[in-house]
Amino acid sequence: MTIPVSHDERQQPSAARRFLDSEAAGGIILMAAALIAIILANSPLHLVYHDLVHAQLGPTLTEKLGPMTVHLWINDGLMALFFLLVGLEIKRELVDGRLSTWEQRRLPALPALLGMAFPALIYLMLAGKAPNLSDGWAIPAATDIAFAVGVLALLGSRAPLSLKLFLVTVAIVDDMGAVAIIALFYTASIDGVALGAAGAILGLLFAMNRLGVRHLSLYLIAIALLWYAMLLSGVHATIAGVLGAFAIPVVVTPGAPDSTESPLHRLEHAIAPWVGFLIVPVFGFANAGVALGGIGLDDLLAPVPLGIAAGLFFGKQIGVFGGVLLAVKSGFASKPRGATWLQIYAVSMLCGIGFTMSLFIGGLAFPGTPALLEEAKVGILAGSLFSAVIACVILRFAPPASDADVTTFAQHAEMQRDGDVDRF
Repeated sequence: MTIPVSHDERQQPSAARRFLDSEAAGGIILMAAALIAIILANSPLHLVYHDLVHAQLGPTLTEKLGPMTVHLWINDGLMALFFLLVGLEIKRELVDGRLSTWEQRRLPALPALLGMAFPALIYLMLAGKAPNLSDGWAIPAATDIAFAVGVLALLGSRAPLSLKLFLVTVAIVDDMGAVAIIALFYTASIDGVALGAAGAILGLLFAMNRLGVRHLSLYLIAIALLWYAMLLSGVHATIAGVLGAFAIPVVVTPGAPDSTESPLHRLEHAIAPWVGFLIVPVFGFANAGVALGGIGLDDLLAPVPLGIAAGLFFGKQIGVFGGVLLAVKSGFASKPRGATWLQIYAVSMLCGIGFTMSLFIGGLAFPGTPALLEEAKVGILAGSLFSAVIACVILRFAPPASDADVTTFAQHAEMQRDGDVDRF
């Protein structure tokens, strides 16, 4: 469905623009939440932190999980809203955004796919020989969009707008891959009846879409039921957020991807601040707390932390930058406008920040093995920290492209206010 866009609608910031703007602040808040968790986990209050995160809160929803704790509500409940936003973002970009045509999908697709493959291969080379460790192969494969964009935003005019857009589009494709990995490879034993119920609810959601239902409350009730059915089925419950998002109707508005008549845009506007400023930081706080006392070089060089850290730091930069280089040199896609190859290399390294998604997948890869999960956290923190710091140093001192070819964040915001641009 396509509708004309009024002047007033064009002056409203789209959900996509708001999401990009909030990512920087949300990423900074996430960093602060993670830092607080690490401080508490290594302070005299470490038992208080542990008891708070693992306190029982609510009934047993499924025997597989046992009594619900604060940690379970965050990871299996609140994160479903995170994945709902991810699904809304993916659908918007595919239908009416920067990935709506095959030409636009070319550049981010290859770097994102290679940027997931190389970290997984490096992990398997370093840690995959032991059967109980091979399940962690996907931990370094994901990029944390909020954290990465937050770090990039700290550099201000040192990073041209094209780099930010490139980073986000790669992360969007990366998110698609991460969701597929979680659904296909980190699913416990399947309950056929519950899975059938989930399928029926999902069918109802798409039928509502086809029948022209536009009441968001009906979709949200159905998505909540879908979440519970998924929880019972053995497929990770957060997948319900992505699947439900694909059923939310979207109104296409050429030239200004936003509309008050679009249920998808309204829902994205409504939940983006809650996800960026509350849910993701709370997740970081509950999952980043790792005791660092007594950790020496031998611990850092253990297979799991070494495989994850090397996968994030080396695998991401090799895969993403190699993908861009291959795509551009082969004529498959164009180089990001206004960015030098050194800047693109630094942003490829920035994709090695895998914090939120990596922690999430780590919990799925090593359930019931706290020691391995703690090792995974060490590797995630080390790989993400190295990637962020070195990428920032390179971007800080990298010679910029010609001034005439670069649009900075501040200039782009000014252009938006003046109405000179109607999309990213």
